[in-house]
Amino acid sequence: MNTLLVKAAPTLRVSFEYQHRRYITDGEAVSVPDTAYYRRLLTNGDLVLVSKKATNKGQKS
Repeated sequence: MNTLLVKAAPTLRVSFEYQHRRYITDGEAVSVPDTAYYRRLLTNGDLVLVSKKATNKGQKS
């Protein structure tokens, strides 16, 4: 299954699909499965898609 790298929109917390007591925050990008649940949150603006370039940018070589 494909995965998406996402963060919550600023000031929001979004629960994981099957773990409603765990949250995706705007602090760190997480990898989630490419399902209708996460696609709907992306369309609504609750989640933001993060590019892999942006996550590697802050790392030291």
